[in-house]
Amino acid sequence: MVSISTDSTRLGNPPLPWTKHDTMWMLGLFGTAIGAGTLFLPINAGLGGFWPLAVMAVIAFPMTYLAHRGLCRFILSSSKPGSDITEVVTEHFGATAGKLITLLYFFTILPILLIYGVGLTNTVQSFMVHQLGMVPPPRILLSLGLILGLMAVIKLGEQMVVRVMSWLVYPFVLVLMGIGLYLAPDWNGAILEQAPTAGQFSLTLWLSIPALVFSFNHSPAISRFVVAQQNQYGEEAEAQTTRIEKYAVVMMVLVVMFFVFSCVFSLTPQELADAKAQNISILSYLGNKFDNPLMALLTPAVAFVAITKSFFGHYLGAREGLNGLISQQLRSQGKSVNLKAINSFSALFMVAAVWIAATLNPSILGMIESLCGPIIAALLFIMPMYAIRKVPAMRKYAGQPGNVVVLFIGSVAMSAILYSLLSL
Repeated sequence: MVSISTDSTRLGNPPLPWTKHDTMWMLGLFGTAIGAGTLFLPINAGLGGFWPLAVMAVIAFPMTYLAHRGLCRFILSSSKPGSDITEVVTEHFGATAGKLITLLYFFTILPILLIYGVGLTNTVQSFMVHQLGMVPPPRILLSLGLILGLMAVIKLGEQMVVRVMSWLVYPFVLVLMGIGLYLAPDWNGAILEQAPTAGQFSLTLWLSIPALVFSFNHSPAISRFVVAQQNQYGEEAEAQTTRIEKYAVVMMVLVVMFFVFSCVFSLTPQELADAKAQNISILSYLGNKFDNPLMALLTPAVAFVAITKSFFGHYLGAREGLNGLISQQLRSQGKSVNLKAINSFSALFMVAAVWIAATLNPSILGMIESLCGPIIAALLFIMPMYAIRKVPAMRKYAGQPGNVVVLFIGSVAMSAILYSLLSL
């Protein structure tokens, strides 16, 4: 069992009083992680049977907490308080590494954006067929209409969109818990009847780790979170970031794993396989399965809201990353930077990319396994552990047992991309 100390930097002093500021950030981190990714985890986690799922439930907290704590510490290691992740990488590893991390950050977010474009199209298409009894328009037109509709909403005002989407996280979580409780009377033991061999168990667990990383990832909020704690607490920032992070992850794990177990116990392995084959979220599948008008309407609506909320957040992050890459390249060539023109190019590029992905309808779980999980793991798990060995300001964290856990799980998540390439 890994021992996790949360207040080691306070030299035995009692923890600081918990404030409204801390609660706001705890819920903010929680809201960043809980989104559309949660709706695909039950399918991937449950397909391999009960025992891989049980192991995932056990490792979810230490995996998520230790990795994000490492990223917090990395950002706090800067000699210039208030630096974001790109600036900290540039300070410790040089300008070239700063550009590479900006590139990696962009390619962490872009595949997720593509996933949400596919998921949104499939959710609406499934709703039209099963709940409305309609023949949906051709996929190429449906996906284009949905993407242009989302872009029109963003054009109405980004700050308003971000604010509304952050508000939606709370009813979304309540609905997830409500659906989990609603499903309880339908729990069955079908998943317990699966008895995988040691090889099947290992393979299932290996390929499920990227989905677990993806579902609990809240690294896009970590830079802003750490800077806010530095401004609020000064030298006490590390102890308080660690404390807030711990409570946020406890909330994430309890809510998500309850929802996952409830979904998995209410469906059979064959039904989970059907959901994967249909390339839809677990909520869309539940809405199609249960003969209940409320569930039939509520579950697709919640899935639509969750995917839309996540799409908006990741679109803004992806655009910021692409804008940064283009601006860095122009400045290195001595050219002027026209932010309006760059914004327009970034918007057109991402609309085209999402439209192509949504039209082609690649496997969502396949993209999580082969792209999103491994790329997130490189940034979130591997880079901070590398910094502990190379950055003097982080050497004080060397030798901690949690480092081994983070490095091992990060390596497992990244290796899944090799399996995907070898399976082609």
